[in-house]
Amino acid sequence: MASTGMKGLNEALRCLSLSSQTCREAVSRRIPSSTRTWTRTMATEVPLPNITTSVGVSSSAASSLWRPASTVPLTIFDFPSFEPQRLESWSTKHLQLPLRRDILHLAVIYEGDNTRQGTASTKTRWEVAGSHRKLRAQKGFGRARVGTRQSPIRRGGGKVFGPQPRDFSTKITRKVYDLAWRTALSYRYRRGELLVCRDGMDLPLPKDFTKMVNANVLQDELQRSFKAKWVRQVLDANEWGRQNGRSTFITTTRRKNLFKALDEVPNSGRALDIEDVDVKDLLETGRLVVERGALMEMIKRHQSDLVTRVFMANAALPPESGEVLVQ
Repeated sequence: MASTGMKGLNEALRCLSLSSQTCREAVSRRIPSSTRTWTRTMATEVPLPNITTSVGVSSSAASSLWRPASTVPLTIFDFPSFEPQRLESWSTKHLQLPLRRDILHLAVIYEGDNTRQGTASTKTRWEVAGSHRKLRAQKGFGRARVGTRQSPIRRGGGKVFGPQPRDFSTKITRKVYDLAWRTALSYRYRRGELLVCRDGMDLPLPKDFTKMVNANVLQDELQRSFKAKWVRQVLDANEWGRQNGRSTFITTTRRKNLFKALDEVPNSGRALDIEDVDVKDLLETGRLVVERGALMEMIKRHQSDLVTRVFMANAALPPESGEVLVQ
């Protein structure tokens, strides 16, 4: 048994010496590092096809790149003939914004909340006039027990949980509100429902009617009926009347003939001064008929998100609109 164990130990030592010798020979025959360089790569790495991954900065290549348009065309019409007068270019940041229903909803709710009076008021049992003594004794009368006459369960008593004067107004960021203005105008422009007319838009009346008014021949009732019929004919001729959806006319100042005539036909259209216009007014009727000056003023008032009030050396200039392309 001892001889067998010694024999196995000698064989193990001999195999160990042979393996160490093999390793030393392999190291001596190693390929020099100067003849070949090994790099680590992934097993799935394959050569890329010959495709262009970057664009040069040469002038010819740069001119061929696609760039979004920075302006949109806007036709200026005459009123009430609706004849085109000239073509202008307006910035896309004014009349080509994407539709944001969430922003329009915030603006309309903000305007509606600010118009609520919040003056509803009721009296509690402590505000109702009269003595606060008990009407009759608790016992001895054979009737139901009662308290004071100001009790809410009695006629003429106080109101429980009734409305009290409160402020319903909400707040909105000015930049968000200005963005809602230009979003509403952009929505109308893309749908072809924004019609811009020359400054001084007013309703011309027939000369014969003007002469009769100056001569005090017509009564006030006849004058109102004629203006209503006349403005209705003008709106129907341009497809702006009731059959095609009501129209909203926006001017820089109040126009006497236009405003009085549209007051007689509220189902066909309405006229608003620029000071009375809200975001909701831009979305209510079928189309907007706006003076060029009124449109420019509305955009200037509502572009706080485009113009910074803080002086900066390299600040971007606000976008310009109103450049004449075709006269």
